[in-house]
Amino acid sequence: MLRVIVLGAAAGGGLPQWNCACDACRAAREGRLAPQTQSSIAVSADGARWVLINASPDIRQQLAATPALQPQHFPRSTPLQAAVLTNADVDHIAGLLSLREGQPFALYATGRVQGILAANAVFNVLDRQLVPRRALALDTLQPVLDADGADSGVRVEAFTIPGKVALWLEDPAAANFGSVAEDTIGLAISSADSVGRLIYLPGCAALPDDIKARLRPGDSLLFDGTTYTDDEMIRAGLGHKTAARMGHLPMSGENGSMALWHDVPLASKRFIHINNSNPVLLPHSPERAAIAAAGWQLAHDGMEFSVE
Repeated sequence: MLRVIVLGAAAGGGLPQWNCACDACRAAREGRLAPQTQSSIAVSADGARWVLINASPDIRQQLAATPALQPQHFPRSTPLQAAVLTNADVDHIAGLLSLREGQPFALYATGRVQGILAANAVFNVLDRQLVPRRALALDTLQPVLDADGADSGVRVEAFTIPGKVALWLEDPAAANFGSVAEDTIGLAISSADSVGRLIYLPGCAALPDDIKARLRPGDSLLFDGTTYTDDEMIRAGLGHKTAARMGHLPMSGENGSMALWHDVPLASKRFIHINNSNPVLLPHSPERAAIAAAGWQLAHDGMEFSVE
């Protein structure tokens, strides 16, 4: 069995976002909607050793709110054995800077993302003698090992998916802003004993058939739910970019994620990485009713579930 804890379900900026007064952000400030931190999950094969998937800027708050990830032994310790990154977005790597207190853990990412971290000296606050950096092999099932090479019991298979280079690395003069393979990956996560897998895709710009073909009926899906419509932020007056321009697939429409995943049999389907502009956050909205009718759940901070 694979245990999963959603540490953060929001897209970049969280809920409420510090400078936003949209309906969902106002509801969160007024106590009518539970606040959400920026997207990250933790997985474990045994409930004792945990692997972090993406390190959000809110990681300190998330760890403090999650008893399973708190230190158990004096003077210092952590159940956290490793961290795995799906891209180099700020809301997925900034939390690494909060894990700098001399605690061993392994850091996994594609060679592309490892190169980005290596080129930015600020990440040297993670002592490489304590935090070894390991490149993820693509399309290969591999064990996640701790800093000393001990098996955590978690298995991951990384694969490239359509996406976009991180905003802070965009090159306006280059095709697709300089995006290359390995900028964005998906993960098939399992334990040594589980039959089903967790397919984790918090950022995805398109859904070709070869990605859908990777999934099996017993798998559970955590998928990019950034926006409900492609032009959501433009129509709400919150920005000038479409979901596609930001490297995300909207939930709705004939080419949206609900339609594209409709014919794929899965054990469960949940949206994660929800932007504060997305009306599905409002419990009584027609958009929330629409995703429920399509068989989707909305992930939230503190949600726990198992994959068997």
